[in-house]
Amino acid sequence: MTGSRSHPIGLPGHRAPAAGFEVPFEMLDACHERVDRLLRLLGKLRGHVRAHGADIQGREAAQDVLRYFDQAGPLHHEDEERHVFPPLLAQRDPAVVAVVIRLQQDHREMAVQWAQVRQALTGLVKATGDWSGFSAEDEQRFDRYDALYRRHLLDEDGVVYPAARAIVRGDALQAMSADMMARRGV
Repeated sequence: MTGSRSHPIGLPGHRAPAAGFEVPFEMLDACHERVDRLLRLLGKLRGHVRAHGADIQGREAAQDVLRYFDQAGPLHHEDEERHVFPPLLAQRDPAVVAVVIRLQQDHREMAVQWAQVRQALTGLVKATGDWSGFSAEDEQRFDRYDALYRRHLLDEDGVVYPAARAIVRGDALQAMSADMMARRGV
């Protein structure tokens, strides 16, 4: 699937990756591209809401962000926890192990922060005419979530994925592919 659509608040639409689950690291890379896109959408959404309130475009954008981080995001983290992190921890390279441990902590912190971001976005989705916009606390939560996720992506793309690609091969790569498909019902 390579279709694309333009997002109503000005971001380019999502293009489904050409890679399939038979190439799991390429799928993980594609997920990172979607995370980046959705974090940018969240940033644009914040400005859009300040200018236009809880209009249909803002609510649709919030639903897109909710959908990804509620569904695909947790599956992606589970892919990493099951198939990327364990072989790296087993290698015992101190520098890589330190990054992996931080990324595992990030996953837990992201879940906590997402619950707060989710609450604010759900408020927008369900907003009526008397909705007053995102609070200052919401804005701070959005900033923290964005910063955490962006640093996390840099660590994965710059350190962890290259190291894992070098050692996750053959049967382990096939098992990773099969598990990713099975957990998604593919």
